[in-house]
Amino acid sequence: MKKSTLWAIILVILSVFSIAGCAGEKGAEKVTYRVATDPVWPPFQMIDEETKEIIGFETDLVREIGAAAGFDVEFVNVSFDALIAGISTCQYDIAASTITITEERKKTTLFSDPLVKLGQVMTVGDGSDLAEKDDFAGKIVGGQTGTTGAIMAQEWEAEGVSVYRGYDSIDLAFLDVKNGQLDGVLSDNTMAESYVKTLGGLKIVGPLYSEEEIAIAICQSKPEIAEKINEALKKLHENGKFDELYRKYFDSET
Repeated sequence: MKKSTLWAIILVILSVFSIAGCAGEKGAEKVTYRVATDPVWPPFQMIDEETKEIIGFETDLVREIGAAAGFDVEFVNVSFDALIAGISTCQYDIAASTITITEERKKTTLFSDPLVKLGQVMTVGDGSDLAEKDDFAGKIVGGQTGTTGAIMAQEWEAEGVSVYRGYDSIDLAFLDVKNGQLDGVLSDNTMAESYVKTLGGLKIVGPLYSEEEIAIAICQSKPEIAEKINEALKKLHENGKFDELYRKYFDSET
């Protein structure tokens, strides 16, 4: 066989593989990650009353991260305690629900770079004279099961300060406080501010009881997702989109 003929055959074969490869790339679909969220944590996660869509700072941020990183997201509405258990066993790819980074959670879950800092505060009825921690001696203090607020309320109970009452949904705790069926509720300060504004009949008292970093949680066996999220976060900080979303949801709270 002549060399020229051999080279012609090789070129034809290479062209076929090249065309097939391009077709495969064009036909490839973006991966979709399941994102667990509990949409009762304004302004991070909440339900739009008109569209019934899950919106909020962190929810919208995850959508922007997906767009920047080249993946789609499917939000799954789930209670917070089930969400924490689910992400630790990789039932979900991602969990975005105002999750505090803790040493205990880091044992079973990966986290993105921190998004924001916040802390726990006490919310009481606007006619209450309770303010400092010691004022809650013998009183009932609520928190949403599985949250750092609930953990703190349980610690107060262990110290003999107050009695803990757990809630599956934090909005029910705030309603009970407003209706006089609960003495106070411990929660993230940003969320407390939102409920005080929207529900009325409530006020925040006492100091900021903790300083916490909020981040996106990721299935521990999928570090590549964490890498994509952190790279996208960096881009969103650089192009100003992160600050734009922050101003949209937090500046409007003031």
